[in-house]
Amino acid sequence: MKMNKVLLSVAAVGMVGALAACGNSASSNQTVKVGVLQLIDQQALNAANKGFKEQLAKDGFKGSKVKFDNLNAQGDQGNLSSMSARLKSDKNTVKLAIATPAAQALLKADNKTPMVFTAVTDPKSAGLMSDPKKPDKNATGVTDMVDVKGQIDFTHQLFPKAKTIGLLYNAAEENSVVQIKIARQEIAKLGLKAVVKTAATTNDVQQAAETLASQADAIYIPTDNTAAAAMPTIGKVSAAKKVPVVTADATMVKLAGVATVGINYEDLGKQTAKLAVKIIKGKKVSDLAVQAPAKATLVTNSKRMAQFGVTKAQAEKAAKAVE
Repeated sequence: MKMNKVLLSVAAVGMVGALAACGNSASSNQTVKVGVLQLIDQQALNAANKGFKEQLAKDGFKGSKVKFDNLNAQGDQGNLSSMSARLKSDKNTVKLAIATPAAQALLKADNKTPMVFTAVTDPKSAGLMSDPKKPDKNATGVTDMVDVKGQIDFTHQLFPKAKTIGLLYNAAEENSVVQIKIARQEIAKLGLKAVVKTAATTNDVQQAAETLASQADAIYIPTDNTAAAAMPTIGKVSAAKKVPVVTADATMVKLAGVATVGINYEDLGKQTAKLAVKIIKGKKVSDLAVQAPAKATLVTNSKRMAQFGVTKAQAEKAAKAVE
């Protein structure tokens, strides 16, 4: 009789263990809930969102196995706060923040639900963690930090006669502030002059771009969300004023830039999704170091290259300056 009781106990423990293992598996029938907060509707961030979902689907999280709650703040701080509060109440399995302000808002509202972020330039400066190698605030992800020094060298090699380089960004975006600081330092090292203009909203971009184009020989745009959302406007100013633009990411080039060695944001989203999958399967956020973009590639705009007299060979040679 005692032996039978022991066997039953062992069997019960084994069954509980099996059920627990099943619950943590990607093959579980339980629906994974993903809350998504995107800062603004612009091509680069849209691409990151798309890549994230494509990779989740590839890893088996599709159809009834995943439920997305997609929120877009349209660049409004008030929306970021209220939407972050809503996602907290939804009790998601994991949250995705797309861009620095979205990540900051989500973390402020809720540090209990695991968060992955994408399109965040400097997570430490943004207050998302103390050490990117050992995330300590239940948030990790993939940065979009580009080689700013290399890109300023790239701009200089494409347009060696340019003595004044214009810089356009939103001073409220921590990610842009970091990049602009580096850009100004590198422009000075080359013996060139930097002219800086800021735009608080997309409505301010046209005037800022026109003023900048009247003062600069070439313009460099960092991975700034406000500028990115208004790239068609910047493209029109560039063409009208005959001042070339070099952008920090590949998406911007299609709308206004001559060329860049930049990030593919869809790939960035996919890279971020792989971290999310690890969290969904039970990995601790603190064990997942922040990752840098997997790669940067040369992207050119043939129409604008022709307009500003840049050849493919020149762009390829200049690209070697970027890591």
